[in-house]
Amino acid sequence: MSPAAQSFPVAVLVSGEGTNLQALLDTVHGHEAEIVAVASSRGGARALERARTAGVPTRAFEVADYPERADRDAAIAAWLQERGARLVVLAGYMHLLGAPFLDRFPGAVINVHPALLPAFPGLGAIQQALDHGAKVFGVTVHFVDGGVDTGPIILQRAVELPDAREAEVVHDILRPLEHALLAQAVRLFARGALAPDPDNPRRIVVAQG
Repeated sequence: MSPAAQSFPVAVLVSGEGTNLQALLDTVHGHEAEIVAVASSRGGARALERARTAGVPTRAFEVADYPERADRDAAIAAWLQERGARLVVLAGYMHLLGAPFLDRFPGAVINVHPALLPAFPGLGAIQQALDHGAKVFGVTVHFVDGGVDTGPIILQRAVELPDAREAEVVHDILRPLEHALLAQAVRLFARGALAPDPDNPRRIVVAQG
Protein backbone atom coordinates (compact mmCIF):
# COMPACT_ATOMS: atom_id res chain seq x y z
CA MET A 1 0.00 0.00 0.00
CA SER A 2 2.95 2.32 -0.31
CA PRO A 3 4.09 2.61 -3.93
CA ALA A 4 5.86 5.66 -5.30
CA ALA A 5 3.93 7.70 -7.80
CA GLN A 6 4.63 9.13 -11.17
CA SER A 7 2.46 8.02 -14.03
CA PHE A 8 1.56 5.13 -11.80
CA PRO A 9 0.22 2.17 -13.88
CA VAL A 10 -3.43 1.40 -13.12
CA ALA A 11 -5.81 -1.18 -14.56
CA VAL A 12 -9.59 -0.85 -14.42
CA LEU A 13 -12.15 -3.67 -14.43
CA VAL A 14 -15.61 -2.85 -15.76
CA SER A 15 -18.88 -4.49 -16.72
CA GLY A 16 -21.19 -1.75 -17.94
CA GLU A 17 -21.57 1.94 -18.73
CA GLY A 18 -18.21 3.05 -17.38
CA THR A 19 -18.98 6.42 -15.81
CA ASN A 20 -16.45 5.81 -13.02
CA LEU A 21 -13.88 4.83 -15.62
CA GLN A 22 -14.62 8.03 -17.53
CA ALA A 23 -14.09 10.03 -14.36
CA LEU A 24 -10.65 8.45 -13.94
CA LEU A 25 -9.81 9.09 -17.60
CA ASP A 26 -10.83 12.74 -17.17
CA THR A 27 -8.91 13.32 -13.93
CA VAL A 28 -5.95 11.10 -13.02
CA HIS A 29 -5.11 9.51 -16.38
CA GLY A 30 -1.97 11.06 -17.79
CA HIS A 31 -1.33 12.90 -14.56
CA GLU A 32 -0.84 11.11 -11.23
CA ALA A 33 -1.57 7.76 -12.88
CA GLU A 34 -1.67 6.08 -16.25
CA ILE A 35 -4.53 3.74 -17.08
CA VAL A 36 -2.69 0.97 -18.89
CA ALA A 37 -5.51 -1.56 -19.31
CA VAL A 38 -9.28 -1.83 -19.15
CA ALA A 39 -10.76 -5.32 -18.90
CA SER A 40 -14.46 -6.10 -19.07
CA SER A 41 -16.66 -9.09 -18.31
CA ARG A 42 -18.84 -8.02 -21.26
CA GLY A 43 -17.64 -7.41 -24.78
CA GLY A 44 -20.46 -4.95 -25.44
CA ALA A 45 -19.83 -2.80 -22.39
CA ARG A 46 -19.93 0.93 -23.13
CA ALA A 47 -16.93 1.30 -20.84
CA LEU A 48 -14.73 -0.38 -23.45
CA GLU A 49 -15.66 2.30 -25.99
CA ARG A 50 -14.71 4.99 -23.50
CA ALA A 51 -11.32 3.37 -22.96
CA ARG A 52 -10.64 2.92 -26.68
CA THR A 53 -11.56 6.55 -27.32
CA ALA A 54 -8.89 7.51 -24.79
CA GLY A 55 -6.34 5.23 -26.47
CA VAL A 56 -6.27 2.74 -23.60
CA PRO A 57 -5.79 -0.97 -24.43
CA THR A 58 -8.93 -3.03 -23.80
CA ARG A 59 -9.88 -6.66 -23.65
CA ALA A 60 -13.13 -8.51 -22.93
CA PHE A 61 -13.18 -11.67 -20.85
CA GLU A 62 -16.68 -12.96 -21.51
CA VAL A 63 -18.14 -15.14 -18.80
CA ALA A 64 -19.34 -17.59 -21.47
CA ASP A 65 -15.74 -18.18 -22.56
CA TYR A 66 -14.61 -19.11 -19.03
CA PRO A 67 -16.95 -21.64 -17.41
CA GLU A 68 -14.72 -21.62 -14.32
CA ARG A 69 -14.39 -18.29 -12.52
CA ALA A 70 -10.85 -19.15 -11.45
CA ASP A 71 -9.81 -19.51 -15.09
CA ARG A 72 -11.28 -16.12 -15.99
CA ASP A 73 -9.65 -14.49 -12.97
CA ALA A 74 -6.29 -16.01 -13.92
CA ALA A 75 -6.58 -14.83 -17.53
CA ILE A 76 -7.50 -11.29 -16.46
CA ALA A 77 -4.69 -11.14 -13.89
CA ALA A 78 -2.12 -12.36 -16.41
CA TRP A 79 -3.16 -9.73 -18.96
CA LEU A 80 -3.12 -6.93 -16.41
CA GLN A 81 0.35 -7.96 -15.25
CA GLU A 82 1.55 -8.06 -18.86
CA ARG A 83 0.34 -4.47 -19.15
CA GLY A 84 2.36 -3.57 -16.04
CA ALA A 85 -0.56 -2.68 -13.77
CA ARG A 86 0.31 -2.09 -10.11
CA LEU A 87 -3.16 -1.06 -8.94
CA VAL A 88 -6.47 -2.63 -10.00
CA VAL A 89 -9.62 -0.51 -9.73
CA LEU A 90 -13.05 -2.12 -9.80
CA ALA A 91 -15.30 0.44 -11.46
CA GLY A 92 -18.67 -1.20 -11.78
CA TYR A 93 -17.19 -4.68 -12.16
CA MET A 94 -20.07 -7.02 -11.35
CA HIS A 95 -18.17 -10.17 -10.38
CA LEU A 96 -16.35 -11.34 -7.28
CA LEU A 97 -12.61 -11.92 -7.55
CA GLY A 98 -11.11 -15.01 -5.96
CA ALA A 99 -8.14 -15.20 -3.62
CA PRO A 100 -5.66 -16.24 -6.37
CA PHE A 101 -6.40 -12.99 -8.25
CA LEU A 102 -6.06 -10.87 -5.12
CA ASP A 103 -2.81 -12.64 -4.24
CA ARG A 104 -1.33 -11.46 -7.54
CA PHE A 105 -2.08 -7.84 -6.61
CA PRO A 106 -1.61 -7.89 -2.83
CA GLY A 107 -3.06 -4.82 -1.15
CA ALA A 108 -3.60 -3.25 -4.56
CA VAL A 109 -7.23 -3.85 -5.55
CA ILE A 110 -9.81 -1.17 -4.70
CA ASN A 111 -13.55 -0.87 -5.22
CA VAL A 112 -16.16 1.88 -5.06
CA HIS A 113 -19.50 1.03 -3.44
CA PRO A 114 -22.69 3.16 -3.29
CA ALA A 115 -23.28 2.82 0.45
CA LEU A 116 -21.64 3.65 3.76
CA LEU A 117 -20.01 0.33 4.49
CA PRO A 118 -20.22 -1.84 6.49
CA ALA A 119 -23.93 -1.08 6.03
CA PHE A 120 -25.62 -2.43 2.89
CA PRO A 121 -22.89 -4.50 1.20
CA GLY A 122 -23.38 -6.43 -2.02
CA LEU A 123 -25.77 -5.84 -4.89
CA GLY A 124 -28.66 -3.41 -4.71
CA ALA A 125 -27.05 -1.38 -1.93
CA ILE A 126 -29.16 1.73 -2.48
CA GLN A 127 -32.41 -0.21 -2.57
CA GLN A 128 -31.31 -2.02 0.58
CA ALA A 129 -30.84 1.36 2.27
CA LEU A 130 -34.21 2.63 1.06
CA ASP A 131 -35.95 -0.52 2.25
CA HIS A 132 -34.28 -0.04 5.64
CA GLY A 133 -35.63 3.51 5.87
CA ALA A 134 -32.24 5.20 5.65
CA LYS A 135 -32.17 8.99 5.45
CA VAL A 136 -28.39 9.23 5.01
CA PHE A 137 -26.71 7.66 1.97
CA GLY A 138 -23.14 7.65 0.80
CA VAL A 139 -20.17 6.22 -1.03
CA THR A 140 -17.26 4.10 0.15
CA VAL A 141 -13.95 3.34 -1.53
CA HIS A 142 -12.29 0.32 0.04
CA PHE A 143 -9.63 -2.27 -0.50
CA VAL A 144 -10.92 -5.61 -1.77
CA ASP A 145 -10.45 -8.74 0.31
CA GLY A 146 -12.00 -12.20 0.15
CA GLY A 147 -15.41 -11.06 1.42
CA VAL A 148 -18.23 -9.07 -0.14
CA ASP A 149 -17.43 -5.38 0.40
CA THR A 150 -15.61 -6.20 3.65
CA GLY A 151 -12.13 -4.81 2.93
CA PRO A 152 -10.48 -1.93 4.79
CA ILE A 153 -12.17 1.41 4.20
CA ILE A 154 -10.13 4.10 2.44
CA LEU A 155 -12.58 6.98 1.95
CA GLN A 156 -16.25 7.68 2.64
CA ARG A 157 -18.62 10.54 2.04
CA ALA A 158 -22.23 10.88 3.14
CA VAL A 159 -25.21 12.94 2.04
CA GLU A 160 -28.55 13.42 3.78
CA LEU A 161 -31.55 12.59 1.59
CA PRO A 162 -34.48 12.45 4.02
CA ASP A 163 -37.11 12.36 1.27
CA ALA A 164 -35.44 9.77 -0.97
CA ARG A 165 -37.79 7.17 -2.44
CA GLU A 166 -36.22 5.90 -5.66
CA ALA A 167 -32.88 4.10 -5.99
CA GLU A 168 -32.15 5.58 -9.41
CA VAL A 169 -32.61 9.13 -8.12
CA VAL A 170 -30.33 8.43 -5.16
CA HIS A 171 -27.67 6.94 -7.42
CA ASP A 172 -27.77 9.99 -9.67
CA ILE A 173 -26.98 12.10 -6.60
CA LEU A 174 -24.26 9.74 -5.39
CA ARG A 175 -22.55 9.33 -8.76
CA PRO A 176 -20.48 12.55 -8.56
CA LEU A 177 -19.34 11.46 -5.10
CA GLU A 178 -18.26 8.10 -6.53
CA HIS A 179 -16.27 9.85 -9.25
CA ALA A 180 -14.55 12.23 -6.85
CA LEU A 181 -13.71 9.67 -4.15
CA LEU A 182 -12.43 7.06 -6.61
CA ALA A 183 -10.09 9.55 -8.27
CA GLN A 184 -8.91 10.74 -4.85
CA ALA A 185 -8.20 7.18 -3.75
CA VAL A 186 -6.17 6.47 -6.88
CA ARG A 187 -4.13 9.64 -6.33
CA LEU A 188 -3.46 8.69 -2.70
CA PHE A 189 -2.47 5.15 -3.59
CA ALA A 190 -0.21 6.33 -6.39
CA ARG A 191 1.78 8.56 -4.10
CA GLY A 192 2.04 5.93 -1.37
CA ALA A 193 -0.14 7.82 1.07
CA LEU A 194 -2.33 4.93 2.27
CA ALA A 195 -1.51 2.62 5.16
CA PRO A 196 -3.44 0.42 7.62
CA ASP A 197 -4.40 2.09 10.89
CA PRO A 198 -2.14 0.47 13.53
CA ASP A 199 -5.05 0.53 15.98
CA ASN A 200 -7.65 -0.88 13.59
CA PRO A 201 -6.70 -2.93 10.51
CA ARG A 202 -10.18 -2.37 9.03
CA ARG A 203 -9.37 1.33 8.59
CA ILE A 204 -6.91 2.99 6.23
CA VAL A 205 -5.13 6.15 7.28
CA VAL A 206 -3.93 8.82 4.88
CA ALA A 207 -0.41 10.14 5.36
CA GLN A 208 -0.26 13.88 5.72
CA GLY A 209 1.97 16.04 3.57
